[in-house]
Amino acid sequence: MWKICSCCSLPDFVSALFREEFDFIQCASLADVFGRGGDADVLLISVETRLDAEAIDRLPETVKVVATYSVGTDHIDLEALARRDIAFLSTPDVLSASVAETAVFLALGAARRATESIELIRSGNWSGWTPRQLIGTELASKAAGIIGMGRIGREIAARLRGLGMTVAYHNRRPLEASLEAGAQFHAELDTLLQQADLVVLCCPSNESTRYMINGDRIGQMKSGALLVNVARGNIIEDNALIEALQAGRIGGAGLDVFDREPDFDRRYLQLPNAFILPHIGSSTIEARTRMGAILRDGLVELSRGR
Repeated sequence: MWKICSCCSLPDFVSALFREEFDFIQCASLADVFGRGGDADVLLISVETRLDAEAIDRLPETVKVVATYSVGTDHIDLEALARRDIAFLSTPDVLSASVAETAVFLALGAARRATESIELIRSGNWSGWTPRQLIGTELASKAAGIIGMGRIGREIAARLRGLGMTVAYHNRRPLEASLEAGAQFHAELDTLLQQADLVVLCCPSNESTRYMINGDRIGQMKSGALLVNVARGNIIEDNALIEALQAGRIGGAGLDVFDREPDFDRRYLQLPNAFILPHIGSSTIEARTRMGAILRDGLVELSRGR
């Protein structure tokens, strides 16, 4: 029976999935793994644990597989894993629905001034309905621009169409027509930003996308447009977005991820037009279970030589 050393704190119902097939050990950190004397077959981590080349070089010789409880892989040096001939598993696709629902939640929250509404009613200062109270905007009949039309992007597009929005997207290359489902491809990011009432980020974080949404790009957005991020925090340049929100240059932002989280820029807390969440995009029972199951099934196959 393979031994799994997990450096991430999983929900109990997910840990139980691994215990059905493996000897599952909870480790406090990578240092705990390094100090175990080389008895782990599998290292299980998530996005909060950075596995760079130096850490990979220090992994015990017994480690055959590294598995990350995440879709994103930017916290892992995949080339260093390959050099050591260590197999790698992640969790693509299984959390697309949950993240897409979060994106819609953020869009609606930004459009309907959720931060201000929640503060008003929880403060006890609400004096009742008036025609001038917290007037927001509808998403229906507006144009959505999705940056990164992968599995998650297409799930978001389907839901936004259900709200009555038209959909355009920017990718490195256009999708097949069957996957586009009527969405309009924009080869140039700036043209998408200029036309979209709602911009949704769901692209991977890499050298080409890091801080891609900067002052110049935000300046391309329509006055009053909304920006939603369910990708990675380092795709947005915080100073540029905060200044645009403070000035009312764009209508609002819905953010589930932040640069350097959890040490995010606290100025967001003072912005009534920022609807912010603590990275809960995949935080549903269904997604968490599917994430565990896809890793467990992959490890079972590898442990049987397949």
